[in-house]
Amino acid sequence: MSSMMGLKDRIDEIDKELLHLVYKRWELVREADQNISPNMGYTSMDSWTRFVNDFSDTDRAKAIKHFMTECGNFKWESNNGVETQQRTMLYSREYQPENTVVKVNGISIGDGSFSFIMGPCAVESEEQVYQVADKLKKKGVRFLRGGAYKPRTSPYDFQGLGLEGLKILAKVARRKGMSVVTEIMCEEQLSAALPFVDVIQVGSRNMHNFPFLKALGRTDKPILLKRGLSATIEEFKLAAEYILLEGNANVILCERGIRTFETATRNTLDISAVPILLQETHLPVIVDVTHSTGRKDLLAAAAKASIAIGAVGVMAEVHPNPSAALSDAKQQMNFNELDLFMKDIHDYMYSKV
Repeated sequence: MSSMMGLKDRIDEIDKELLHLVYKRWELVREADQNISPNMGYTSMDSWTRFVNDFSDTDRAKAIKHFMTECGNFKWESNNGVETQQRTMLYSREYQPENTVVKVNGISIGDGSFSFIMGPCAVESEEQVYQVADKLKKKGVRFLRGGAYKPRTSPYDFQGLGLEGLKILAKVARRKGMSVVTEIMCEEQLSAALPFVDVIQVGSRNMHNFPFLKALGRTDKPILLKRGLSATIEEFKLAAEYILLEGNANVILCERGIRTFETATRNTLDISAVPILLQETHLPVIVDVTHSTGRKDLLAAAAKASIAIGAVGVMAEVHPNPSAALSDAKQQMNFNELDLFMKDIHDYMYSKV
């Protein structure tokens, strides 16, 4: 028994040395990736490959491969007797079998409970946001969404109140004991916005903005990543990988509909994406029922479908007077419609217990 403990102590000591060396290597790789031009033919994994190939001793090569698998996040595949290294994605179940649970101000997303993220499409005034937040809080909603920065298709449409709108959203949310979920559009807005945001939303148009995703990965804020307008599921997962790779493990995936030939709805809700993402990633998945349908008469049905297929939450828009809204007037629920929506969803959820 004592000899086994001695071996364990030696392994622990070596692990500490390896972790230190891996960290130092990681720093150098980041510097190299940022400063070395791609046309020089260098990649950050070249040194690993050369390192393995330099050894003829089978046992030593196996040991290095084991180290790369454990510490370098790689797996090995054989194709006609030729072994190649394949990266294990950080989003994958292979990398992390258990579900990621994202905590926001003491509230968990992905722990088996169901979350509602609701609020106006755009922040228009403090009174408007307060009315919505007051109504939602009475319904048990803990996450207040609202757009301060509005990426609109037309440059002539309402672009949001910017930082002032974000301050309004945060002021009301704090007063009501709710958490702020809002879209930030670019890295330049981050430093000013961070004190007022609890969950940073990445809009569909920004899913492919890789420098921005990297910047978000270096923050400690949970990220709600929306699927791009025409993004495949694989592209969606890789967008999440950009954030995870920078060290931010608190990523929530949001299916918000994709662009197809169909015109009966604003977008086409890819409901099958939810179980696929839940099987192939360990990240929580929610559904934006407002943007995926663009129709208030379909919100409850889309939400129930989302619950049935495994989503851990839904996002929807609410406005005190949708007809006077400065953006997306037709798809936001008024308070009476919200009452019916929440009753329908709660009745459905309780019928499943």
